[in-house]
Formats: sequence, structure tokens, C-alpha cells
Amino acid sequence: MPETFDSNWALYSMSQPRIFPLGDAALVCEAPPPATLACQGRVWAVAEAARDWPHVLEVVPGMNNLTIVFDPLEADREALAHQLQAAWDAADEVSATGREVEIPVQYGGEFGPDLQAVASHTGLSVREVVERHSNGEYVVFFLGFQPGFAYMGGLEAALHTPRRASPRLEVPAGSVGIGGEQTGIYPATSPGGWQLIGRTESPLFDPARRPPTLLQPGDRVRFTIAGIHA
Repeated sequence: MPETFDSNWALYSMSQPRIFPLGDAALVCEAPPPATLACQGRVWAVAEAARDWPHVLEVVPGMNNLTIVFDPLEADREALAHQLQAAWDAADEVSATGREVEIPVQYGGEFGPDLQAVASHTGLSVREVVERHSNGEYVVFFLGFQPGFAYMGGLEAALHTPRRASPRLEVPAGSVGIGGEQTGIYPATSPGGWQLIGRTESPLFDPARRPPTLLQPGDRVRFTIAGIHA
């Protein structure tokens, strides 16, 4: 199918991502769902290529999408959109070749107040939820929401649990949660709506560290059981 622009500057191609403007100085390349490691690997590959393009100021990988910020006085937006499409078509899927990082977690009790709710939703026992969560291998798809917050793919389907109907105003730093099809860790105290199943003392973000974030896109994460609390 030939690639064409519509009046809204969206670039379409069958089984291809949608490319559209975000303001006057950015383009978004958004792949269709679902979010998979294979798709995310392609996002990483295109991001790596785009960092070297003329007039591109910033490259921001997201979940199933990539945003590039460019100099609107120098860059040709339409040409840049076609360059994005060509890069997507040519990209090899980059596998998760990052580090393997172990995160010790205290599950349940005051550390994971929603563990029982997750067990009830999934039909599993509390111990089964903990064992399945800690037996998984997760891949950091991207960082967002707050510095060091890693959105991870790889959560077993049996553990998928919707976010809380009412978000908490204060989630403690280090809280490990489940939000839909993903699991993640809150690096700092903040509001949040994920189901909290545990907590870790591992520092996810330290501005004095280089790099400041413990986890990077492509890293593989394993949770270990430091304790299970009623």
C-alpha cells in the first residue's frame, strides 16, 4: 500500500505505525497494540538511528511509540516523517541485551497492601501470586512517569490486574506494583494507582549516580523474595 499523508499529517501504511505531529516541533511514531518485546526492540532500533539525524534535538522512546523533537526552523517535517517510516521498515528488532538486575522484595503486609486484592482478582492464593511474580523475567521497555520509573513487560497473563479504581495520594518509594499487563517500581514517593504487592529497598534513582537510574531500557529484571507478610 502506498504511503500517503492525510490532512492531519498522519502517515499510514497497512500493518505499519502511525506517524503524526505533536505540536510544531515533534513527531510521534506509534505502533499498533499490543505492546510486545519485538515491537519495543524495533522502537529502540529506530531511536538509536534517529539520534544521529540532522536537526533532531531529542529522541524519547515510549511504550509502542517513539517521539522525536526537532528544530522546526531547520527540519522539513514531512521529509522527517518519511525518514521515520523508512527507518521503521529497515530496522532490525533489537533484543533485550541489557544487564540482569535482581530486586529483593518484601511482599504483602504493610509493604504490599494490595496483594490480597490481586490474589482475589486472579483467583490465586497470596503465595501463588508472590511465587509467579518472582519467577518471571521482566524487560524494561522504557522509563517514564517519574525519574527511574521502569515500565516492564513480561508479566504473566494470570497476574494481570486492573489499576485501582481510586489512586492513592501517596505511594511509598520502592513500592512494587501491578498495573494491567505490567509490573513496575515507584522510585520516589508519589501519587499512584497501581496495585501494590510489595516493596524494595533498592534505590531506583540517585541523582549523584551515573547513570542516575538503576534500570535502563533493555535491562532484564528478576524479583527475589525477601519476605512474605500477611
